[in-house]
Amino acid sequence: MTARIMIVEDEEPLTLLLRYNLEAEGYAVDTAARGDEAEVKLKEATPDLVVLDWMLPGMSGIELCRRLRARVETERLPIIMLTARGEESERIRGLATGADDYIVKPFSVPELVARIRALLRRALGTPELIGKPRFELGRFWIRFDTGQALTNEGELSLSDKELKLMELFVHNENKPLSRADILEEVWGMGAFPTDRTVDNFVLRLRKLFEEEPDEPVHLITLRGRGYLFRKTP
Repeated sequence: MTARIMIVEDEEPLTLLLRYNLEAEGYAVDTAARGDEAEVKLKEATPDLVVLDWMLPGMSGIELCRRLRARVETERLPIIMLTARGEESERIRGLATGADDYIVKPFSVPELVARIRALLRRALGTPELIGKPRFELGRFWIRFDTGQALTNEGELSLSDKELKLMELFVHNENKPLSRADILEEVWGMGAFPTDRTVDNFVLRLRKLFEEEPDEPVHLITLRGRGYLFRKTP
């Protein structure tokens, strides 16, 4: 089935360029030049992904993103934000509002197409995360479908294995997991890591999520058995 993409951008030359390249990749493309126009179209039909400019007439991209996340029909809709704002604080603001990815103008069209392809692959092929678009743990939140993690202080860098390990713990909250179980689920039967590999990755997650002395312990060592994750102490 052909994926449908909506481009919400008021710069017509850029819209035409993106439309040409995305249609050449086999996507069905719709466009809107205003935020309020896009909101009406999105209520009529939901695409598979939205490429959304930050600064728009009628309604800003940030406000449109916020409204889309507030609607049940579009709360999981993949959104890539386009903007001339490159500051880290603005990037964090865009992601915290609900955007799944963020790219600064001027950008490489092949890079944007690659990000669209990756985001669609995750969105269309990844199971829902416990009924929610993101998982929150204290001052952290994580989107396992997009691989993004944020804190109040900024963006958090997690490797693919760290994300998979954290997702495994979340899906098995309050359930003991042996190192063998973890190795099989995260690394797979064809890999050759050791129990020590698991211990090192758990230590890394502990440093990230339990770095303050007064923060509760979420990853508990079960001596001789493995580990257990609990969200609420």
